[in-house]
Amino acid sequence: MDSHDNHQTGKNHHLLQAMGHALDGIKQVLKEERNMRFHVAAAVLACLVAALLQISAMEWLWILLAIFVVFTAEFLNTVTEAVTDLLVDHHYDLNVKKAKDVAAGGVLISAFFAVLVGLIIFVPRFLAIIR
Repeated sequence: MDSHDNHQTGKNHHLLQAMGHALDGIKQVLKEERNMRFHVAAAVLACLVAALLQISAMEWLWILLAIFVVFTAEFLNTVTEAVTDLLVDHHYDLNVKKAKDVAAGGVLISAFFAVLVGLIIFVPRFLAIIR
């Protein structure tokens, strides 16, 4: 640690310290990223519907995979935005635009995957209920 400003600049010394920083990162993304809050709401809704429909263990694995793929993509998108903004001091740069667009595209693709998983699992059950 730098004695000047009390901020950690070196490696974590133990697992609990590392987990604390990870939880701080999760809180920050939830607090600052509107889209992450939307993803969490969608994940909660998907889990509630899955529980009500009593999906199989294999289907739960697919739903959870889709949820965590979207969460991971959103976290990586947030990192990309923060680092690129830091590098160019919030000025426009074509390479920064490209990095941000590609990262956002990754989130979009992961969300599309999650929607497809949800449709494949839930639509047949909804149709069976309607019939």
